[in-house]
Amino acid sequence: MSDVTLTEYTNQLFGGEDALLQSMTAEAVEKGLPTIQVPPELGRLLAVLTMSTPHGRVLEIGALFGYSTVTIARALPSGGHLVTLELEPERAELVRSNLQRAGLADRATVIAGPALESLAQLEGRTFDLVFIDADKSSYPQYLEWSLKLTEPGSVIVADNVWRKGDVLHPAADDEGTRAIAAFNQAIAGNARLISAMFATRDGDDAASISVVRR
Repeated sequence: MSDVTLTEYTNQLFGGEDALLQSMTAEAVEKGLPTIQVPPELGRLLAVLTMSTPHGRVLEIGALFGYSTVTIARALPSGGHLVTLELEPERAELVRSNLQRAGLADRATVIAGPALESLAQLEGRTFDLVFIDADKSSYPQYLEWSLKLTEPGSVIVADNVWRKGDVLHPAADDEGTRAIAAFNQAIAGNARLISAMFATRDGDDAASISVVRR
């Protein structure tokens, strides 16, 4: 049996991280930031979905240091634009810096502040793709806003929906996992959505993909 994991196999096929993304991650480590960015296989999926959007209007909820931000911005079709939300001003500035390094500063707008407040400021706009990867306790509210900010045919992606299996039996004191479990129930039970999940990180976690029904 091969000792190569399926994640490693996928990265061998499609390239995994490039030098810029590796450099961004190393800098984040030096700054003491957590390396909880999307894995390469999810980054690849986000790029595929971004390239397939009709207008290239993408919203990212939770930027951290800009790993997925750069991945998405690179894949935007001509005329497309990404709006990304980051709670911490210092991290938002790092995201802007990384977009500048990648030559993508004109393709993305970084908004600093609490995401729920920033989402309220976006009311009235619509996006082809929404990517949720922020504080887990707010996932149900992020879904509500995502439904307000999308239209039929739009796609909503959320990371960390398995939590290493903890969503099966969330601990009473684990607010984040309980919120994720509620989010999963919400996408499964919403008649406006058709949803699926796919494993990431060699099965330790998963991402959900929901399409707003036409």
